Amino acid sequence: MSTSTHSLLDPIRLGDIDLPNRIIMASMTRARTHDPDFIPNALQAQYYAQRASAGLLLTEGTWPSREGVGFINVPGIYTEKQSEGWRQVTDAVHSAGGRIFVQLGHTGPASHPALLDGALPLAASAVNPGLQAFTPAGLTDTVTPRAMELTDIARTVDDYAKATRLAQLAGFDGVEIHGINTFLIPAFLHDNLNRRTDAYGGSAENRSRIVLEIVDAVAGAWSPGRIGIKLSPGLNNVGAYVASPETLATYEYLIRQLSTRQLAYLQLMNPINDLTGTHLERLGQDVARYFRPMYAGSLIANGGYSFETGNALVEDGIADAVAYGAPFISNPDLVDRFRNNLALSPGDRDTYYGGGEAGYVDYPLASDALATE
Repeated sequence: MSTSTHSLLDPIRLGDIDLPNRIIMASMTRARTHDPDFIPNALQAQYYAQRASAGLLLTEGTWPSREGVGFINVPGIYTEKQSEGWRQVTDAVHSAGGRIFVQLGHTGPASHPALLDGALPLAASAVNPGLQAFTPAGLTDTVTPRAMELTDIARTVDDYAKATRLAQLAGFDGVEIHGINTFLIPAFLHDNLNRRTDAYGGSAENRSRIVLEIVDAVAGAWSPGRIGIKLSPGLNNVGAYVASPETLATYEYLIRQLSTRQLAYLQLMNPINDLTGTHLERLGQDVARYFRPMYAGSLIANGGYSFETGNALVEDGIADAVAYGAPFISNPDLVDRFRNNLALSPGDRDTYYGGGEAGYVDYPLASDALATE
């Protein structure tokens, strides 16, 4: 934890990477990969390059394996062709002076056979998460997944390491492990979805085991200082993801273990609903504040911050950086707008998830608007 006062506009070193500011562009699924082989395209290269003034860009959740797919029109990074497709993205971002990590995310039980060539999704246990998956036919109810065997777990951990090596070949500056919301990692961390009785269930240590194995495999494939992880300890009342008396203790154990691994950062997502009266009530709305004493490395706070509230969190030493999602959609120059106290442009929610250029790469810069006045 930093003992000196900083602002969001100050530079920072996260692991092995120097950033010009502490304003992070959060991962957002925009669903613009219209390719049956999940290969990124030139439109995505333009999108990320437009936002390269962020201290760090985090890509949309990207599949580390074919069996991790869980959403239409989202790219992967488990083949050499996908890695080559990402190279045009990283080259564009670097040419614009930016830095970019790819976020690796296995969907786990939140996927659907329609996205997996008829196969059942993989999960900690055979428990339907009670969600809807975005399939070619539209939103479709999830099914009861297949409980992972030990060979499935070992293969999945190795898939993350392979994807990390492909990320290096693609020119990324690092990798973020997707551990939020209703994907595979939270399915292991929540005991109502993880009913295993082997080494991967039954205790905080066992439920965290696959997460730490993935972290160690990814760090071993590159460097701990090139690796981040994103968690959502406040996940509650989303389908079958309902916090129990064991949930918070599991995250506390996991985060203390992550603190020993000298990662580039830990990103913590704030709860998306009210935790009052739940087993997670102690977290409050600033999750980073709760876990700050348990984590010795760099913390990124995520979830609902303005420039003023995010800046206060950094000035207070609670977070080292702050991630912004929706504001970056309609404000590719968000850093400049924050720096110069300029108004933010509203976004078009109808174009958030899917489509083409509209609502993706056609938002104006503040400087363009000023030039026409």
